[in-house]
Amino acid sequence: MMHVKNSKTGSEGKVVQLIANHFRVISYPQGVAFKYNVDYKPDVEAGNLRQILLNQHIRKFGECHIFDGNSLLLPRPLRERKVEWVSTTEDKKIVKIVVEFSKELKPTSPDCLRFYNILFRKTFKELNLKQIGRHYYTKKIPLTEHRGTRLEIWRGYVTSILQYENSITLCADVNHKLLRIETVYDFISKIQAETDPENCKEEVAKRLIGSIVLTKYNNRTYRVDGIDWGQSPLDTFNKSDGTKITYIDYYKQQHKEIITVMTQPLLVSQGRWKKGQTDTQRRRILLIPQLCYMTGLTDEIRKDYTSMKDLAVKTKLSPERRHDALKEFMKTQALLRLWDFKFDSNLLSLQGRVLSNANIFQGRRMVQANASGEWAREVRGIPLLSPVPLHSWLLLYGRHCFAQAMTLEEHLRHVTAPMGITMRSAIMIEVAGDANSYTDILKKYTRSALQMVICILPTDDKRTYDHIKKYLCTTFPIPSQCVVKRTIEKVQARTIITKIAQQMNCKMGGALWKVETNVQRTMFIGIDCFHDIVNRQKSIAGFVASTNTELTKWYSECVIQDTGEELVKELRTCLKAALDVWCENESSMPRSIIVYRDGVGDGQLQALLDREARQMSTYLQAISNNFTLAFIVVKKRINTRFFLKRGSYFENPRPGTVIDLELTRSEWYDFFIVSQSVSEGTVTPTHYNVIYDTIGLRPDTVQRLTYCLCHMYYNLPGTIRVPAPCHYAHKLAYLVGQSICEKPNRSLSTLLFYL
Repeated sequence: MMHVKNSKTGSEGKVVQLIANHFRVISYPQGVAFKYNVDYKPDVEAGNLRQILLNQHIRKFGECHIFDGNSLLLPRPLRERKVEWVSTTEDKKIVKIVVEFSKELKPTSPDCLRFYNILFRKTFKELNLKQIGRHYYTKKIPLTEHRGTRLEIWRGYVTSILQYENSITLCADVNHKLLRIETVYDFISKIQAETDPENCKEEVAKRLIGSIVLTKYNNRTYRVDGIDWGQSPLDTFNKSDGTKITYIDYYKQQHKEIITVMTQPLLVSQGRWKKGQTDTQRRRILLIPQLCYMTGLTDEIRKDYTSMKDLAVKTKLSPERRHDALKEFMKTQALLRLWDFKFDSNLLSLQGRVLSNANIFQGRRMVQANASGEWAREVRGIPLLSPVPLHSWLLLYGRHCFAQAMTLEEHLRHVTAPMGITMRSAIMIEVAGDANSYTDILKKYTRSALQMVICILPTDDKRTYDHIKKYLCTTFPIPSQCVVKRTIEKVQARTIITKIAQQMNCKMGGALWKVETNVQRTMFIGIDCFHDIVNRQKSIAGFVASTNTELTKWYSECVIQDTGEELVKELRTCLKAALDVWCENESSMPRSIIVYRDGVGDGQLQALLDREARQMSTYLQAISNNFTLAFIVVKKRINTRFFLKRGSYFENPRPGTVIDLELTRSEWYDFFIVSQSVSEGTVTPTHYNVIYDTIGLRPDTVQRLTYCLCHMYYNLPGTIRVPAPCHYAHKLAYLVGQSICEKPNRSLSTLLFYL
């Protein structure tokens, strides 16, 4: 990428002054550090015990040290390259510790920065913060009871120290952990009281498997992967020394916890599961429901507007509140001074640029998004860019849903006319309301000209939805729309049905609007993967590509992969099919292909280059030497935040704000974009990293294109967090992974059926 060798920063847009949630490191160790490998004989698994045993010899290596469980980092070398120390456990067992020199580390080396992050987390322990999972929490925020469930929010911090463009900075952000004051045993008992004995175990498994539970005796979280009804706390297991012990005695001796219910089953957790680690053997862990606490929200709370509003007030901090919380947090740095660490007391100040809004074309009008990145009002009453007549469609409704079915058809008739959609009356059929009743009717109805099926569902039961979607995406491939009865009963039903009509138009092959990109013959591709971390089923890769210059037609394909597999193996097949569809829509092949790849961590970038980017570039070169390709990695889950300073106050940057200075990496061609607006809390930017580029995309060009594509998601007349092809791939992968569980019928591949 020689075209950005001299400069990776753009110049387009209005310059604004921003504050980031980063603190510049103004002093850090200047000399090399000394890394030692630490081995235990016999081996000691528990990290806390390893630290305790090593600390018995702290006089030999000093207070100033960092230990990660396997390696020891010291500011000064030990007298000998290899030493052997002897420690004693509480039960008088002897453990030998072998400490052997590994290498010297420069203060800015990635390995050294990893140790500094460990050191910073050590300061959390000194401040008496509680560790839950990977993060530390300090302040309990009490909540009132919600829907019969008592809740508790813990506020904490997430930090990371990294080398950026010009300096080392500490990124610090506020996060929250939501706990329910309810044990898993309480939760199981509640289900047992509400369910028939015959279906009880199935219902418990359905509602519990996949949830995260907290064990307060060690402040760790576990994912529930199963329930062992055949075991109880009275059963025994083998300890590491081979002796047998009951669960009751073990928890009493080890954690001073008293188990009082002997008839409860045991929870099964398969241990940590990570993307890409398909061959890693996970250790089976058995847990006591009475000692596990539920985390997260119940479905009842999620559906309750008042409860969710109350939670949002407590957890979604405004830029002003977040800024103040971080300033307060940085006042405690005592332990870091041992290593000569000092941080700037002020948050990092830097410049950003606000891009002008994209030109949006709908009907015969050109509009632009407002300051919030939305344009619903601007296009109200204007015909769609490409309306599709709705002449043959089925409307299936459950018992007691006739009134809602009539309301839906009546509103559709009113809202489709201004859109330019001509609509004939639906064929309306009543069904029993269970999952099979919908598909039984569809099996009898084989009319080839059918364009759309709408199903009004009595409830939001996932099994019914999945059953219908699977049938209509595989066996009987017709674009479909499922609507829950209560959605039509809402006060704002007209607005909701307007969005349903727009979705239906897209699913039938129509287009709502287009955006001016100023590029010709360029195909845009989005790739994302769905991993079923609950049931450990096959992973699904979603591939979505634009198939015309105007970005109003799309091709989609799914690749079913091994469990946990992130990198996609069959991209050549997907790309070939997308190019074939492009040639059906356009007179000539695209010149350039730009791929937006979501869901890939920093540690997978080289593998992504070697496998996915190489697959596509090799295939394109085999067709023609004229093709150019760019690969851009999209990261949504980041902790960096930006604040716009207005006098003495802070607010969110407006949509279109680009940051390509200070917090970018010297070895990457990367930038941040704040592309959407939020009504509550602090907006999260999206990070983009161009890892491969034979097109020669200049910073202004790639930033402008990326922001334009955030206007092209047809489910919302507004900007979204990621480019549209990326989000389409996400929607496709998740629909197939969560509901269909097999490849959709190929006849749907040119329709946005997954919206």
